[in-house]
Amino acid sequence: MAGMIVDWIGYNASSRPGHTAMIELPSQRRCTYAQMHDRVGSVATWLQNLGVGPGDRVGVLALNSLDTMDIVFATWRIGAVHLALNFRLTAPELDFIIGDAEPSVVIFDVELSETVEALTVDIPHLVSTEGRGAESEFESAIIGLTPILEMVPLKPEDQCMLMYSSGTTGLPKGVIMTHGMMVWARVNASSMYCNPDMVGLAVMPLFHIGGLQVFTCPALFYGGTAVIMRTFDPGLALNAFSDEALGITHFLGVPAIFNALRDHPGNAEATFDGLKVCIAGAEAVPEVLVNWWYQRGLVIQEGYGMTENMASCCILGYDDVPGKVGSAGKALRHTEIRIVKEDGSDAAPSESGELWCRGPVVTPGYWRRQDANDETFVDGWLRTGDIASRDEEGYIFIEDRLKDMYISGGENVYPAEVENVLYELPQIREVAVIGVPDEQWGEVGCAVVALQANQGIAGAEIKQFTRDRLARFKQPKYVVFTDALPRNATGKVQKFILRNDLDLSSAE
Repeated sequence: MAGMIVDWIGYNASSRPGHTAMIELPSQRRCTYAQMHDRVGSVATWLQNLGVGPGDRVGVLALNSLDTMDIVFATWRIGAVHLALNFRLTAPELDFIIGDAEPSVVIFDVELSETVEALTVDIPHLVSTEGRGAESEFESAIIGLTPILEMVPLKPEDQCMLMYSSGTTGLPKGVIMTHGMMVWARVNASSMYCNPDMVGLAVMPLFHIGGLQVFTCPALFYGGTAVIMRTFDPGLALNAFSDEALGITHFLGVPAIFNALRDHPGNAEATFDGLKVCIAGAEAVPEVLVNWWYQRGLVIQEGYGMTENMASCCILGYDDVPGKVGSAGKALRHTEIRIVKEDGSDAAPSESGELWCRGPVVTPGYWRRQDANDETFVDGWLRTGDIASRDEEGYIFIEDRLKDMYISGGENVYPAEVENVLYELPQIREVAVIGVPDEQWGEVGCAVVALQANQGIAGAEIKQFTRDRLARFKQPKYVVFTDALPRNATGKVQKFILRNDLDLSSAE
């Protein structure tokens, strides 16, 4: 049935054409919905002229800009799929993702030219952009084209996006997202005062589920305004909060961002009076940090979500701060949650188990990874891999990770991927990477290394080895040497022992 999925930008251009759709910082570049509608249409025409059609992937490897969102909506207008590429990754990491997704075109930021030049994978069309509306291949390509102003007929189950998250085997997994998931996530967001009057500030990367979905997409769905910061700058962000003309109402950050905002000298003069919803997510939020901001006059609500459920799982209510600080709150309206014990039964209040979720915001599966689907989904339920409990009042507490993944600065790090790189060093006999607490980033990596007999290598050399092979957030901050890793009877490394016994005073 045609028309089941609405073109958000086309609708808002019809209902409030003169309203500001997006503002870019620090350039102050902006557009109304009418302007965005035409520009999206021109990009759609260009993509179609390149041969891009329904179901084809269109990759974006770029710092934040208005162009990213124009490309996303142009991709959807012709029924294609947005491929979100993490600009923090190295060329070998991107080679795998691009090779797996097989995009028809990749638009990349000229600031990332060095990474792009190092790619070895074949890309049919590789086009550069400078963002900020500056002269570039991209800008030249779309000038003068007759815009496509009508979206092709789409259904809720049609795929709209592909976003990769690393797997515990070291191979990234492409999370399939549909148009229906997007709409239901917007319905869930309505409980967070998302409406036509909202002004969301995005400082997290738009390749990230948080940066894109909380609150950039809600603002553009409801006809509000999305303010997009090219890269996070704490001073610029504090100025934005204080700017009454901008009128920021919604904000998402990870603990590292709130730490930077807290510690910036401009904090004392900043005002946050216009903020209605301020969420911290992507990792556990230290209670001391939430309480500091509460005393500063800002209520930070902890949220819990993941790429596989559109970052739309549960949230702590505004009135629950500070009384329930430490909890991720309760499930959003259209998300169901179970806490499941090892025997498959539901955990009683205060009992721990794996958090499972289901609902219309949950992905139908992973791109070309039936093995991952078989492991992750049980009778329609998504196994998150996180250990949680629920108290007598129904509040969810995220306690630990079933798998070994840790989160550094809001980015997931899977130790197996880092370990695979470290094993390329012939001096290393065995290695285990674990996450350890860090005041700035929440968690950082520590590589626990056992060397080959009669072999030597310094911790600095090990860390240097990872710099050309792994994104910065994946590189271990610490290296600790040991004679042997603790293992159980089946030979599996017991990382909980490493965490409990770790002494960073000897780290290099």
